[in-house]
Amino acid sequence: MELWYSENHTPNVKFSIKIDKQIVSVQSDFQRIDIFDSFDFGRILTLDGFLMITEKDEFIYHEMITHVPMAVHPNAQNILVIGAGDGGTVRELCKYKCVKSIDLVEIDKKVVEVCKKHFNQTACKLNDKRVKIYYEDGLKFVRNKTDLYDLIIVDSTDPFGPGEGLFTREFYGSCFKALKEDGILVNQHESPYYPQDAKAMQRAHKNIKAVFPLHKVYQAHIPTYPSGHWLFGFASKKYSPYDLNKEKWNKLKIKTGYYNTELHEGAFKLPNYVKELLNG
Repeated sequence: MELWYSENHTPNVKFSIKIDKQIVSVQSDFQRIDIFDSFDFGRILTLDGFLMITEKDEFIYHEMITHVPMAVHPNAQNILVIGAGDGGTVRELCKYKCVKSIDLVEIDKKVVEVCKKHFNQTACKLNDKRVKIYYEDGLKFVRNKTDLYDLIIVDSTDPFGPGEGLFTREFYGSCFKALKEDGILVNQHESPYYPQDAKAMQRAHKNIKAVFPLHKVYQAHIPTYPSGHWLFGFASKKYSPYDLNKEKWNKLKIKTGYYNTELHEGAFKLPNYVKELLNG
């Protein structure tokens, strides 16, 4: 019998991956966690039936949410990561010697536990001495922080269920307060392609614009995410995303599979239909 994982991207569009076997199926206090081994995408993680990462293409997402702000900020030392229980964002941050501390806030401890056990590719740096994990709600955690972080990365799930509060104006206001005077916020911004995803993207962008003086949107192409076209938000108190020092970043010789400094600039050049959605 053939086994397939399927996710509905719209009521009329379904994305499916042929599965070799199921590794984990567990219900946490917050969501259902499933891990499968697939033939073409390696091991995959789903939460409440929605695909989070695959071993084949997770590097694209994690590199773009991490290296874009790190290449802009001249000396990001104290980092807050909200969500990201799979560990991929932490893995990329740990490539920087300048980073002194990484606070990882993940509401669901079970996600971290199963990823440590079954996703060594992404979770390999969660035990780094610079990383401290807090198992609590990201919105509540950041609410009482002031002038503390150089960079906040919001690596959240979609804007419903456990991740819903991480797309609100209140949350972005708390992040603004928690950042230092030259701090940067980056968040996953959903897809612009399908109507429901585009509405979520527009809401997030509107809420960020209301809080941060500098705000841009950039893109990446991730095969297993809805439509393959994914957006990230870049918001800052001081820096433009074009303030990157190419020579300085390239001298670090950080190994990446997707990100480079030429692509960095190009990622902010958006298609007209996305510009229209953002302006609308």
